Amino acid sequence: MIKKHYNDVEEFEVKEYGSTGTTIRWLITKEKDNAPRFSLRRFEIQPGGEIGIHNHTQEHEIYILTGKGEVFTHFEIKEIGSDDVLYVPPNEPHGYRNTGEDNLVFLCVIPYLE
Repeated sequence: MIKKHYNDVEEFEVKEYGSTGTTIRWLITKEKDNAPRFSLRRFEIQPGGEIGIHNHTQEHEIYILTGKGEVFTHFEIKEIGSDDVLYVPPNEPHGYRNTGEDNLVFLCVIPYLE
């Protein structure tokens, strides 16, 4: 078993996809924790920040911890906030935007693809 605090995990600025005001912490990974099937990531988007539209071959399961914002595709925008849960299917273009006054913080689980 592995136990750690999220602050003990290095934080990186997210620069891909035209992202602004966003950081990521790779909380659980195959490389550091020997997790064979999934990674757990923690994102923080500052007020006015966003992760631009992008897509991946793996699905995403997301739990919003705090804040409020939007998840968007090329065709729709949905408001999100604390305790909301999202499922993003493989290859679906998506992005996130903080529309609130506090950081938008969420956990994201992704599977490893073989």
